[in-house]
Formats: sequence, C-alpha cells, structure tokens
Amino acid sequence: MNGIYESVCIIIVFPLIVYIGAGGVMHTEWESRTCKFLGDISYPLYMVHYPLVYFYVAWISNHKGTTIVQAWPYILLILVGAICLAYAALKWYDEPVRRWLRKKLA
Repeated sequence: MNGIYESVCIIIVFPLIVYIGAGGVMHTEWESRTCKFLGDISYPLYMVHYPLVYFYVAWISNHKGTTIVQAWPYILLILVGAICLAYAALKWYDEPVRRWLRKKLA
C-alpha cells in the first residue's frame, strides 16, 4: 500500500500543489508580502527544520503519554523557532552569498 500512496502523491498530489500555487492570484499587498516572505524562507526553512524536528521527537520520546494539549506549547516553539532560524539563515547567509555570487559571476 505504501507504493500506491507514494505513487499517488508523486503523480497527482504534488503536481496539483504546484498547479494551484502557479495559478494563484494575489489581491492585496499583504498577500503579496506574505507570499514573498514564505518564498524567501522556503529553502532556509528546508535546511534548518530537520534538527528541530529531532529535538521535538526526542522530547516526545522522553515524555511518553503526552497529550496534544500538553505538547502544544512545544509544537509552537518548534514552529516559531524554525521560522526565526530560517529567517536568520536567509538574512545572514543566503542573501549575502547570493549577492557575492552575483558580483563574482556578473
């Protein structure tokens, strides 16, 4: 069943997500700024989220029997921490390296 699930995701779900994102229309300045911010931090977030997920998994394994209500503050902490860390990586690493590469290769 896992092969069927993965095939459906790769063949149908992922292209559908890309289609919906590519066909989206932004109506307000807030929507444009939000989408730009999310697009800017998407790669840094991809890079930094994995260690944070491990912290959360370690916390859950050390606190067996934890309910979602008890875990909620830690979930928010991981989410906000991941976004802040991704933003810091964007501003202190990603953008400066891109500027440097643009100067070197232009």
